[in-house]
Amino acid sequence: MPFMPVKFNLQKRVKLAQGLWMIYWLSVIVGILIFSLGIFFKIELRKRSEMMDNNESHLVPNLLILVGLLACGLNAFGGKVCHDSLDPVKFAKWKPMLRSYLLLCCGFNGLLLLTALLCFLMQFAVYLTLAEGLKNSIKFYKDTDTPGRCFMKRTLDMTQIEFRCCGNNNFRDWFEVQWISNRYLDMSNDLVKE
Repeated sequence: MPFMPVKFNLQKRVKLAQGLWMIYWLSVIVGILIFSLGIFFKIELRKRSEMMDNNESHLVPNLLILVGLLACGLNAFGGKVCHDSLDPVKFAKWKPMLRSYLLLCCGFNGLLLLTALLCFLMQFAVYLTLAEGLKNSIKFYKDTDTPGRCFMKRTLDMTQIEFRCCGNNNFRDWFEVQWISNRYLDMSNDLVKE
């Protein structure tokens, strides 16, 4: 152990190394899962980027991607150290750096806790960004001829079909805006009001 001297016989050291090796490789799999989740969130947010109010919502997936990659690298290295510790010759080269590696692992665990807290807190910001963007998207639903908004109708329609929703809060959101394009309305008619 890097902080206090503990003597292990060969059998106990082998069991400890095997157990730690399994935990490290399980952590690599969890790191891959976190990385994949970040990629999935990033793709989903990009698909709906027209409806997002701003681009700050990509902080969460970028953070998940970064932490997933760090977890994979750090834990794969730990698995290599555990594997090499079974051989006394290979273990001798890793022994001087075990203390700094353990401190790095402790710091990384603190970073994981901070990242989890940040992702939890950022879900509200992403929710508010999507709600504001969806409200604006409903306003621009009719503007299929306006450059930059020509795909808004299709994006909003596909989002509502996929999530089986109607509007931002409910279907009454559509009563607050004019969602039919002016080119389909006869503005000279007294029955048509803007």
